[in-house]
Amino acid sequence: MSYNKVVPALVRSSYDNIKRICLSQGRLRSTVASTQRDEVEGGKEKQVDECTVVKAVQADLISQSKNTTDAQTQKIAIDFDNTHEAYKSKDNIELLRSLLVFKLCTFDFLVDKNKELMDLSKKVFGQRLFEKLMKMTFYGQFVAGEDHNSIKPLIHKNQAFGVGSVLDYSVEEDLTQEEAEKKEMDACVSEAEKESPGVDHREKKYQAHRQFGDRRGGVISARTYFYADEAKCDNQMETFLNCIKASGGASVDGFSAVKMTALGRPQFLLQFSEVLVKWRRFFNLLAAQQGKSGMDALEQKLELEQLKESLTKLGVGNKDDIENWFTGEKLGSSGTIDLLDWNSLINGRTSISNLLVIPNFETGQLEPLLRKFTVEEEKQMKRMLQRVDVLAKHAVENGVRLMVDAEQTYFQPAISRLTLEMQRIFNREKPIIFNTYQCYLKEAYDNVSVDVELSRREGWYFGAKLVRGAYMYQERSRAEEIGYEDPINPDYEATNRMYHKCLEFVLEEIDHNRKANVMVASHNEDTVKFTLEKMNQMGLSPTENKVYFGQLLGMCDQISFPLGQAGFPVYKYVPYGPVNEVIPYLSRRALENRGFMKGSQRERSLLWKELKRRLLNGQILYKPVY
Repeated sequence: MSYNKVVPALVRSSYDNIKRICLSQGRLRSTVASTQRDEVEGGKEKQVDECTVVKAVQADLISQSKNTTDAQTQKIAIDFDNTHEAYKSKDNIELLRSLLVFKLCTFDFLVDKNKELMDLSKKVFGQRLFEKLMKMTFYGQFVAGEDHNSIKPLIHKNQAFGVGSVLDYSVEEDLTQEEAEKKEMDACVSEAEKESPGVDHREKKYQAHRQFGDRRGGVISARTYFYADEAKCDNQMETFLNCIKASGGASVDGFSAVKMTALGRPQFLLQFSEVLVKWRRFFNLLAAQQGKSGMDALEQKLELEQLKESLTKLGVGNKDDIENWFTGEKLGSSGTIDLLDWNSLINGRTSISNLLVIPNFETGQLEPLLRKFTVEEEKQMKRMLQRVDVLAKHAVENGVRLMVDAEQTYFQPAISRLTLEMQRIFNREKPIIFNTYQCYLKEAYDNVSVDVELSRREGWYFGAKLVRGAYMYQERSRAEEIGYEDPINPDYEATNRMYHKCLEFVLEEIDHNRKANVMVASHNEDTVKFTLEKMNQMGLSPTENKVYFGQLLGMCDQISFPLGQAGFPVYKYVPYGPVNEVIPYLSRRALENRGFMKGSQRERSLLWKELKRRLLNGQILYKPVY
């Protein structure tokens, strides 16, 4: 297939089978998905979204609607030291449970052996007593209940105190490392690669490697799915659908989180990611030839005539063919081509495997990433897209917003592009689909700024959740072992700067275009205060529901509840599921809180402060009133 037959770009044809639907009128209150907290500091472990601050200060926010001519200024003071406001939704038993759980998380032996100790407890105490013990401790602290009915009291209680919910069915398959590695290798290696390994010259980063086949390694905050077969993907889609329905039924501003790797064979995500990255590199190569390397993504504007000359020299087509590529739809009308123009050069393709083509600079031809795809592999790719479409439509029907979680960098380009295609379809009337941006990545700002600009040009609602990232240790280890550039920022400070840079960019977009929306998914008080200060400076009101905050259930209530009671849209990530089946989730919470609680005494000191206050005031039997 030569360049003069089709000009490739990135993805629109991946949604050839998805029709646009009419979205219902009205605005939804946004919600926020799971919070990741792994970070970077000189290659050593450091918790980023911790609650620690050196000095607690009040954050003033000016509430001023830009849509009213006579807007009144209202200052809202958020005091993150006010334990009465932070814990008024909890009785004394709940405060004692929090103190006990957080204290237990500081003991290395208990944390390192938490899975074995839970298994032993089950054998010693029996199933019923074990479940009771778990509900009194870790399960009761971090999990809302066993099913969508049992979680409703907690959801309604939190709502009464100004905090919304993000529902997530947190049941995970309990696999051994060997089982996980086998599943991953089977799911990520195509039939063509199995028959003739190495023939297709795939990049190492976008190939499966057995030593990193268990994607749970080095990951604390994020759930992990392993592909078994198409029936299992259908079952997982049904689980997500039930979660969407439960979210819609439990509140008027529901939200649900999904993972792409649960919805299909990850082979497609690996391959599509490699194609997308290679096409972007091709653009960067052409930009370098025009002396425009090292610039921000949107600042790289290629002079059209020089671009045509470069493509002709590369032998990718004759001058007339290349001229035709840049005519119509305002392409090149300004005399320049930027990355978004480049990405829009695409023809419809009926076969999804035809997307997976890459440029060969030596031959001037478009070549398939793999020599062949089986009929079943083609069907698997289409089924993944169909499942995503079903979820998005159900989210609209149930008045729920859908957050697509971020995953590893070798999957993420494809995940982000497919999410972007959903946003183009479903975010026309209001923000329904939200993409997740991991700010520990060196390319985070480019990714955010390019997607914001695309939404601006095409007129749809941009929705983002900003996290620091959950895969740092795994990503660094994999890059070093396999031999490609570390995608992670060099240290903690660099990641903090990246997070605030991305956040400020989206806030500025909200300031002059009310179609952007951002979720600040963080336990870091300094980041929350940074957001409040920027909103203050820009006159962004919390009642506009454009900026949201989110934390995990059972953690950092001194951030969530004061924000919620001051009128900010703030949400708890609410996991649920049967006790035995959420043990992998609870195991990660213990691991996560080990570093979290060792690095900060703040939350425990606030809990003790509130308990003492209640005791001194004779509130030994305190019960929340709502």
